[in-house]
Amino acid sequence: MKHALITGITGQDGSYLAELLLEKGYEVYGIWRRKATVDYGNILHLKDNIKLIYADMTDVISLISAMKISQADEVYNLAAQSFVATSWDTPLGTAEIDALGVTNMLEAIRIVKPSAKFYQASTSEMFGLVQEMPQTEKTPFYPRSPYGVAKLYGHWITKNYRESYGMYACSGILFNHESERRGLEFVTRKITHAVASIQYGLQEFVELGNLDSKRDWGHSKDYVRAMWLMLQQDAPDDYVIATNETRTVREFVETAFRAAEIEIIWDGTGIDEVGRDRNTGEIRVKINPDFFRPAEVDVLLGNPAKAEAQLGWKREINFQELVSRMVAHDLELLKNK
Repeated sequence: MKHALITGITGQDGSYLAELLLEKGYEVYGIWRRKATVDYGNILHLKDNIKLIYADMTDVISLISAMKISQADEVYNLAAQSFVATSWDTPLGTAEIDALGVTNMLEAIRIVKPSAKFYQASTSEMFGLVQEMPQTEKTPFYPRSPYGVAKLYGHWITKNYRESYGMYACSGILFNHESERRGLEFVTRKITHAVASIQYGLQEFVELGNLDSKRDWGHSKDYVRAMWLMLQQDAPDDYVIATNETRTVREFVETAFRAAEIEIIWDGTGIDEVGRDRNTGEIRVKINPDFFRPAEVDVLLGNPAKAEAQLGWKREINFQELVSRMVAHDLELLKNK
């Protein structure tokens, strides 16, 4: 039986990955931080089937202990301060977790079990001000947020440990991926939760930032399968995981409301633009300038050709199904509120 250690196990990716590994017969260990109140997050339904270890990405001693306890054959580093907007408010904290935390985890593996395979969750935000379309593994990086910069350090230190110590260490450059388990602080879940709330009369409208930002959106469940595939190869490498399709935030909004049988039409320009219910004329979407980033990432579009050819990976859930699943989940979640 293989042993796997997952950092960030309570997040959307961590929970889907834990499910996948349990299905494949792994013994699954998860790292979580000690808090005043116990919060299982997305793994409540799995807590009897996995083993949780208290540790912190900023404390290498605790990570060494986690490696000794788990004796992991595969380590998936999904822990991060992963909200881009927050990284502007807490740049040093973001760097400690998303950059130095990766080094701490790699050091723990090197000291305890250097034969273990390591997966680093890199991000399309490293491309930032994109230098070519679409983005591939060879596209130059140009991060535009403290989050993107910290993740770029994590990406390069992973490559350095691979080349310097001969460790099986690889990075998945994952483009935006969402799910029903996404946190409410992320714009996609904010939208689908608002749609459900509006449908039930719990709120009147949703406030958003730049509607014209373009992203390459997939489903988390597809993307964690790519993570696992990366660690099953003969040699470690880095891979872009994406859909090769780009959609605006505006399109996400329209698709989400359509899933609740509300048609949105747009009125006005700039920050005065609003989205109205076609049937009632009521305002359902407003622009809030406070939600614009200091340095905007305008468009992300990934080419997953290498992953498709070498890993045999292909996404199974398309954009419309992704959004519909999220809206259906939030409608069910709020039904009895």
